[in-house]
Amino acid sequence: MRTDDFDYELPPELIAQTPAAVRDRCRLLKMDRRSGQLEDRLFCDISDYLRPGDLLVANETRVLPARLLGAKRGTGGAAEVFLLRECGGPEPRTNRVAFWEALVRPGKRLKPGTGAVVDFFDEAGDVAMSAEVIDWAEGGNRGERKVRLSTPLPSLDEALHAVGKTPLPPYIRDYAGDEELYQTVYSQRESSAAAPTAGLHFTPELIERLKDSGVGWACVELEVGLDTFRTVDEDDPEQHVIHTEYYTVPPATVEAVKRTKEAGGRVVAVGTTSVRSLESAWDPKADGGQGGLRARQREATSLYILPGYDFHVVDGLVTNFHVPRSTLMMLVSAFSSRENLLAAYEHAIQERYRLLSFGDAMLIL
Repeated sequence: MRTDDFDYELPPELIAQTPAAVRDRCRLLKMDRRSGQLEDRLFCDISDYLRPGDLLVANETRVLPARLLGAKRGTGGAAEVFLLRECGGPEPRTNRVAFWEALVRPGKRLKPGTGAVVDFFDEAGDVAMSAEVIDWAEGGNRGERKVRLSTPLPSLDEALHAVGKTPLPPYIRDYAGDEELYQTVYSQRESSAAAPTAGLHFTPELIERLKDSGVGWACVELEVGLDTFRTVDEDDPEQHVIHTEYYTVPPATVEAVKRTKEAGGRVVAVGTTSVRSLESAWDPKADGGQGGLRARQREATSLYILPGYDFHVVDGLVTNFHVPRSTLMMLVSAFSSRENLLAAYEHAIQERYRLLSFGDAMLIL
């Protein structure tokens, strides 16, 4: 197995730069998990493939307004802080003070130990929030820093929404549309730097129609990080160190999965982040050694799913089209096969599907 095995030619003109005009009217490529047989449909047709008793499991995380554009205190030079994850610090967290791991630009001028502070301004031109660079992030991954966020406003949440912008993937350029379209309609707690994009195609009406037909709906939460966009640089994918993310599988979802399995239904993950959550929560020692899903509360996972992986929970997958040479290509290949997936991508490109985060979807059953 080589990383090149998960490569394909991505036509730049097929990278969707805007979302579908109507969420569930994007295209859907249905693929048989075993045979690889393909059908071209619309996403709203997903109900034709789901049976009463099946269970959809979606990642309900919401994208933070994590991109902060400001000025370095003292010089006024342009600076950017990209929040990745909240962490502990040398003083307690309060409504007005918190510590985050972040990417900063320009990195050479915002080093720990130099007293570097970046100020962020509201529409009136007043400082709404500041970020002091106090240390390297744990592990020093790619030059990430630890920053101390503070605000004169009543809360950091208010300040963040006053100055922050919703981050979009690096391959989406000059998007000037509604940032809410980069959020799922069922999103809840703001905890991610990127959207679980397979869920972008659902509308409230479609979800209700599926529920009315007997399809269950349950949620997990996985805090999606920027590393979701990284490609694998190593020639041997097994040498790649996958990123760590935090996930939650609530007791209600554990019970819903158990009921579904006992009744002969299928658990269909909405997106690769839901797959990682469910499979990470699998405990082979549960149920007297037979194995089962356990509830988890914001636990870390570094689960790396490659071809040959034995899926314990997930029976079906809703997913988008992913960048070449990515761990997501490897995960989806593991769920079906590399040959089936690459054939599906070749078909999608020939049929001019829209690709990546704002693009069309696949259903693998």
